[in-house]
Amino acid sequence: MPELPEVETTRRGLDAVISGHQLKAIRVHHHQFRWPVPANLNETLQGYTLQACLRRGKYLLLQFEHGVLIIHLGMSGSIRRVAPGEFLLKHDHVEFIFDNAEFRLNDPRRFGAVLWHPAKTGNIQSHTLLANLGIEPFDPQFTAAYLHQMLQNRQSAIKTVLLSGDIVVGVGNIYASESLFRARINPKTAAGSISLARCKRLHQAILQTLNAALESGGSTLKDYTGTNGEVGAYFEIHAAVYDKAGLPCKVCATPITKIIQGQRATYYCPKCQRY
Repeated sequence: MPELPEVETTRRGLDAVISGHQLKAIRVHHHQFRWPVPANLNETLQGYTLQACLRRGKYLLLQFEHGVLIIHLGMSGSIRRVAPGEFLLKHDHVEFIFDNAEFRLNDPRRFGAVLWHPAKTGNIQSHTLLANLGIEPFDPQFTAAYLHQMLQNRQSAIKTVLLSGDIVVGVGNIYASESLFRARINPKTAAGSISLARCKRLHQAILQTLNAALESGGSTLKDYTGTNGEVGAYFEIHAAVYDKAGLPCKVCATPITKIIQGQRATYYCPKCQRY
């Protein structure tokens, strides 16, 4: 599933090209995603200028003067730039045609979303999909002290808590395993038992892991493609434990262990991450 680094990479690619440009048309070839795409979306947006391309968690927010277009990439979706008149690929479900460029949303499983939030209904941050999201990891308010405070009285495993997204967004399945390895914390450890000192290590590890992914253009899927058509490389180059079950830990050579937590695969080193 595309997580924060993939979505942020997509946001940056879109923002650099189409912010400040007029949307000429939206062509919807399949309306049924996680929620139906509004039937009158082209009429709603045609001729308006995109003011900015923003992000909240895993949601892309295309801001217009009269509202915000919310886009979620689902389990395996991507947005890529195409040449005018280029043939549609299988699963190209929505086309965004601006006065200077064309982009297409490709979503094989159709678990994503394309929704419209009119400005008259209130601030976009109050939208039901965004209102309960945790803090952004690069927000100055996301500190080790904040993380420690929010983990208090949480008895669930720290890996599960990180994935919940109600404390901090963007620490997806790969990034949670990698961050916990960097911090030398066992993914099964009860979140509320982690000391402030260990939270400082975890906080730093989260930022380091996400920054590394951003520098590489994202990683969540081996075939993840950014807006320019390039494939993300973080998964191939930087992953220390994720998807490496049975292989030697790069620190101590102990075989990496795989377990299932909340129906998601977790990878860790049983020696480096004993506690």
